[in-house]
Amino acid sequence: MSGWALAIFLIAVLLPSLLISVVSVGIVRRAAEKLGLLDKPGARKVHTTPIPLGGGLGIWAGVMGSLLAGTIAVLVVSSSESLAAYFPESISANFAGLVDKISEIWVIAGCGTALMLLGLADDRKGIKWWIRLGVEFSVASFCVYWQGLQLTAFIDLPWLTGLLSVIWIVALINSFNMLDNMDGLSGGVAAISTSMLALMLLLSNSQPQIFVAAMLLVLVGALIGFLYHNWPPAKIFMGDAGSYFIGFWIAVGTLLATYTNYQGTTQHAVLAPLIVMAIPLYDMISVILIRLREGRSPFEADKRHFSHRLVDLGMTKKQAVLTIYLATATCSLSALLLPRVDFVGAIIITAGTLLVLSLVQVLESVGRDE
Repeated sequence: MSGWALAIFLIAVLLPSLLISVVSVGIVRRAAEKLGLLDKPGARKVHTTPIPLGGGLGIWAGVMGSLLAGTIAVLVVSSSESLAAYFPESISANFAGLVDKISEIWVIAGCGTALMLLGLADDRKGIKWWIRLGVEFSVASFCVYWQGLQLTAFIDLPWLTGLLSVIWIVALINSFNMLDNMDGLSGGVAAISTSMLALMLLLSNSQPQIFVAAMLLVLVGALIGFLYHNWPPAKIFMGDAGSYFIGFWIAVGTLLATYTNYQGTTQHAVLAPLIVMAIPLYDMISVILIRLREGRSPFEADKRHFSHRLVDLGMTKKQAVLTIYLATATCSLSALLLPRVDFVGAIIITAGTLLVLSLVQVLESVGRDE
């Protein structure tokens, strides 16, 4: 894709969702109290005054509004050769493929909407953890077994690939949910990691995966619009509605990526999503282990997350968030190299990611009672 075509593509997919999200989040923010979407201070909270919830509604609206506009645009342009002529060849050549994907993306959008509504209900009145997990596994299983979305893992065991795909979706849903514990944190980490995934697909050595990259970048635009309101000090939180939707959308995006250009000598590139998501997964796994070690339920909310532990070391909340941003960007950048290196290079990149996580673990343990 040429530089000019790439610029048009980025503007087309980022700007609409960004603008819709900025406006939608603002509307929800003003109506939050009437909607019963207020997050009140508590022992496990870092804020001291009630803050509106429901920012996830704006993120969802940004993605859905852009998908609707994009669907209409693709159908109109693809049916008119004169209109298609105004677009660079590298973009217009993909219109036919995009038309074939429309029904698939709207089924996925419906699943994401179901999870957003689950989160919204949890934000308003609270839902038992086993009900949340049950719905998450049901939606994930539908996407994997009905829609055929599965990890490109090069494992000749369909049952195992399917199971890992379901677990991957549920894991990302909950990792971004757990990461949503400080102003700008979950939304910022999601924007960084999703941008890197999209960039990897657009810079493919063979055919760029325009459809999946567009799907991911639409979310990035919506997240940027949300962060306008959520940047410290936050005026609104995304809530479970937002974190469930974000985690699901990113997980499905990684499953949709075919990795066809990674086959052969570079099959190791399928590790890229895992490396890009290293920090959210580290936060989730470390928190669960801490809770289990203390004899508590892994679903019991607390202030033992990665960001909280950094603050306990003496960082301000902003410093903790920026530290996590940098760690996410470091892991994500290394993942971009996976399709371009051999097996030895992949081992070095994977080892480097593990060393970053080990360094983080050592640094955050300073001063901790052993």
